Amino acid sequence: MRIEDLDTPAIVIDLPKAEANLQRAQAHAGKIGMQLRPHIKTHKLPYFAKRQLALGAAGIACQKLGEAEVMAEAGIDDILIPYNILGTAKLDRLNKLHQHIRVAVSADSTVTVQGYRDRFQFPDRPLQVLIECDTGAGRCGVQTPDEVLDLARMIRTSPGLTFGGLMTYPPQAKRDKVQAWLSEAKRKLAAEAISIPVISSGGTPDLYHAHDVPAATEYRPGTYIYSDRMQVAWGHGTLDDCALTVRTTVVSRPTADRAILDAGSKALAADLCALPGHGHIVEYPDALITKLSEEHATVDLAGSDTGPKIGEAVHVIPNHVCVVTNLFDEVHLTRDGKVVETLPVKARGRMA
Repeated sequence: MRIEDLDTPAIVIDLPKAEANLQRAQAHAGKIGMQLRPHIKTHKLPYFAKRQLALGAAGIACQKLGEAEVMAEAGIDDILIPYNILGTAKLDRLNKLHQHIRVAVSADSTVTVQGYRDRFQFPDRPLQVLIECDTGAGRCGVQTPDEVLDLARMIRTSPGLTFGGLMTYPPQAKRDKVQAWLSEAKRKLAAEAISIPVISSGGTPDLYHAHDVPAATEYRPGTYIYSDRMQVAWGHGTLDDCALTVRTTVVSRPTADRAILDAGSKALAADLCALPGHGHIVEYPDALITKLSEEHATVDLAGSDTGPKIGEAVHVIPNHVCVVTNLFDEVHLTRDGKVVETLPVKARGRMA
């Protein structure tokens, strides 16, 4: 099948670009002596997770139990879930995973650790628990290195748990602050002879500056495989590195300076970024997607010398590709203008 034969809207993935992104990141991780643990929330495909492992990744990260279950069913046996897992139903599912693969989780409170302690009570197969640290991003995580020490003590005294180290989702471009925070936590743990197997950091924007936080031993990038306009706006690569586009058709030209596409918020998502509009149209780079309704995108052609005709297909680089992946049941892998494989997005739609 040719790309031109695809019905729209459809996700098109340029395999050579995706492969180049994967190889570049893995090579950089090797160069700086850091383990790579790719986050599969971007692609949600066992196909690419296995490729990442084949290139040298230490394991993968999944944001939800549902994603981890899909990856485990595909034969992947080293998974970090950097998320507070709470409640009987989720802990039961985590226990089933833990019986078959190497799975690690995170915690940032005594409540979460207590839940793990109550459910996992087998010293011969302890659950690995990393302490999440808020190093400035203002999301989850303990607020001080002293809290790290308190939780590490609690984990170490729980027979069914083992202290797996530290993890953080750091603020962008504040690497000195992150390094100082993690170094202080390391110092406090070392004072009590508590070893730290892993210090896991992440975030695609700072991937190629990961060496500026030498306290970290592992990095969890996600979006790097495809990239998107948001990453480009943050300085991660260029539009030419973006491997995923949404193929969409012009369904209306109401005026000379306006076009309507058949890809709205249910195909492009509504996330904005530092660049204007709701995505970049590859064939008409001066056009601006100004508005999304559920099934339509409104394109302002005032700044473009030419414009697409009704029935013409164009390709849009999304602002935030991770959300877009979760909106489609399948993706089309392409090379040299041809569709080489169509894959179901197996880990999409997993709300838990």
